[in-house]
Amino acid sequence: MNSIFKPFTITCRGTLRQFDRPAVMGIVNVTPDSFYDGGCHTTDDAVIEHAHKLLSNGADILDIGCVSTRSGAQLMEPQEEAGKLSHIVRLLRRTFPSAILSVDTCFSLPAAKALDEGADIINDISGGMFDKEMFPTVAQYHVPYILMHNTATPDRMQHNPHYDDILQEMTLYFSRALEQLYQLGVNDVILDPGFGFGKTVEHNYTVFRHLPHFRNLFPNEPLLVALSRKSMIYKPLGITPDEALAGTIALDAQALQMGAQLLRVHDVKEAVQTAKLFMI
Repeated sequence: MNSIFKPFTITCRGTLRQFDRPAVMGIVNVTPDSFYDGGCHTTDDAVIEHAHKLLSNGADILDIGCVSTRSGAQLMEPQEEAGKLSHIVRLLRRTFPSAILSVDTCFSLPAAKALDEGADIINDISGGMFDKEMFPTVAQYHVPYILMHNTATPDRMQHNPHYDDILQEMTLYFSRALEQLYQLGVNDVILDPGFGFGKTVEHNYTVFRHLPHFRNLFPNEPLLVALSRKSMIYKPLGITPDEALAGTIALDAQALQMGAQLLRVHDVKEAVQTAKLFMI
């Protein structure tokens, strides 16, 4: 066992899932306009094929999203998102009955509909900011919740983001949200620093270098890192997201060394290999 990695557990549909190595979350984007693979998996057959590939390559969790949250994107109306998301969850739950399914949504209605169809985890880019019913919904269904740091909706989040002290402000953000969640009875909370959300490239690397700060300050909450092919990789290198796999692997390896316990990625095979070598 690698002494840096801290094992963790989450409870999914009444079953305790234990992770003795870094978990890999494979991204299932069912969107026409995501920044990297938008438009690639928009039919049922394509979604099933992609999910099968991710699971075959070793994904521990599938993270399903029907709405692009790239910089400048407009959020979908909750009712429309609920219909699309619940359909995909129903499809994947039927096809892969033992898979752990996470849903990427920031509204309580799509979250509840997806949970009714068999989703296991809620992954909320807003940290509960966009919908006051999100925290109570998570509590009602007794599911794990991924609490991400963010500052605004995708269409506004990159408009000159500013912090007086980004680490202090993020620490307060997480502390306040955790207090609310635990008071409601939510037992499993995973923290996500929110790379690329309301942050410049410089902000992202400040947060990245201080991942041990969050790991040490919140020792009971697993730490998720989502860096896959993001602008903090491709912009400094002067490349495109299509060319950012090597940079993703490099930063994921560093993140594991600094205490990350989950990796959210497009490229599962490479992330699984990275995690396996890290654990030697």
